[in-house]
Amino acid sequence: MQIGFAVPVSGPWATPENQAALAREAEAAGYRSLWTLQRLANPAASTDTTYRDVPDPLVTLGYLAALTGRIRLGVAIVNLPFVAPPLLAQQAATLDRVSAGRLDLGLGIGWMPEEFAAAGVPMAGRGARADEFVAVVRELWAHGTAEFHGRFYDFPPIAVGPAPVQRPGPPLLLGGTADAALRRAGRIADGWISSSRADLTAIGRSVGVVRDAAADAGRDPGALRFVCRGAVRVRDGAGGDRAPLTGSFDQIRDDFGRLAEQGVTELFVDLNFDPEITAPDADPRRSLDRARTALAELAPDAG
Repeated sequence: MQIGFAVPVSGPWATPENQAALAREAEAAGYRSLWTLQRLANPAASTDTTYRDVPDPLVTLGYLAALTGRIRLGVAIVNLPFVAPPLLAQQAATLDRVSAGRLDLGLGIGWMPEEFAAAGVPMAGRGARADEFVAVVRELWAHGTAEFHGRFYDFPPIAVGPAPVQRPGPPLLLGGTADAALRRAGRIADGWISSSRADLTAIGRSVGVVRDAAADAGRDPGALRFVCRGAVRVRDGAGGDRAPLTGSFDQIRDDFGRLAEQGVTELFVDLNFDPEITAPDADPRRSLDRARTALAELAPDAG
């Protein structure tokens, strides 16, 4: 199982300086990938601070591409209903070019009503929209031109460039938790990405649904990637009833093994869901120090 690391993307510690520092250190420590996430908008009156002050994920990865040379760059995820497929195809291809072919593009269908309202698109039919979206993006990447007449996207022949470095295009990974979303990933994507709220004790079931859908579609399940967003919370003294990836470093490393046994092929350590690190009153310097310790302790060659 390959190991990645999420850069700071939420809360006071999500500064360009902290992102750059951890990106460089993750690459030096042998991590396979760096990850960001997208949050377009939040309800103004919400007291939930999980997704406050989230920078644009693709702009962030472009910045990190210039500071690194080997490590892959992933976004988990971009919510596809909020952007036109030709626009994202061009943005992703450009990012793939400036990173010399290191992009992994995760796509999701969104879940927050306020974001759909802000983007001016309906929530209804967002699953079916994903099928059309992926078809358009793949066609533009592979051939540079596309014509499409569907339920959600309808346009005459167009040309969009430049072409991405990776051919026929960067890996497309789909998120989602419902069985319909899992089956869609198996049918049309290069892999699946779990959410921060996934039940990691039963993630093997989700992996199985994706694999079965791929086989039913005549695809090779063994070629798919299964990426786990590892919402890590380092806590000393966690008991036997602890949640997966919460506890001491030894306990968390043991959890890595159990996830691999369930079919996860990649996991990225994500501290952005730990309120002790991302809360509005958390000290950014203290959060960075804790992240550096976790980065060293959970590195691919550690333990």
